[in-house]
Amino acid sequence: MRKRRQRKRKKNGFLKAGLLFLAVITVALGVMKIAGAGPFFYGYTERKGGVVDTYRPDMTVDLLTPNPYSRPETSTSRIRNIVIHYTANPGATAKQNRDYFEGLKDTHLTKASSHFIVGIEGEIIQCIPTWEVAYASNSRNGDSVSIECCHPDETGEFTGATYDSMVKLSAWLCLKFGLTENDLIRHYDITGKICPKYFVDYPEKWEEFRSDVGKTLEKMS
Repeated sequence: MRKRRQRKRKKNGFLKAGLLFLAVITVALGVMKIAGAGPFFYGYTERKGGVVDTYRPDMTVDLLTPNPYSRPETSTSRIRNIVIHYTANPGATAKQNRDYFEGLKDTHLTKASSHFIVGIEGEIIQCIPTWEVAYASNSRNGDSVSIECCHPDETGEFTGATYDSMVKLSAWLCLKFGLTENDLIRHYDITGKICPKYFVDYPEKWEEFRSDVGKTLEKMS
């Protein structure tokens, strides 16, 4: 009889310990979810200050007017990729492309925009905050940052100044979001669209670009 009671007490002890363990795990997961950490880490986050500010490339912040056609003010989730595009508008400047996006609020021609535009002379314009969606990367609009790149002719090849700014901006964004050069993708990799044309036509140049971003990122870390 005594042994039976001892076994029962031991069994109850294991049961209580198990319930306590489950309670601790439940509370821990709840805290992680509220904090946006662990397996529930899906919300937007970015590194700020320090090295991020040090390596921020020169840029003009000229945000689009909030509107349904180019700046819907929809929140992004955790940024997982930086997407490279080309404007398919030979000879146009970064400002002209930015103004086209701005004009969509009036023309309603389509839904299009980009977080950043890199110009033929290497100038960078930010059009949309990175915590908001840009209409650039189709199914990946919600968890990526887009960079539109200007080019002088139909080949889509970038000028040296454009390329240098693309590398610096891409590396800085990788630093900002805890990514690597392997997290750089082309619009082509999402939809099969020939964009950016030069990097689709010459995939070895795309790999060279990612390598250059990686080398720049190493210097920033």
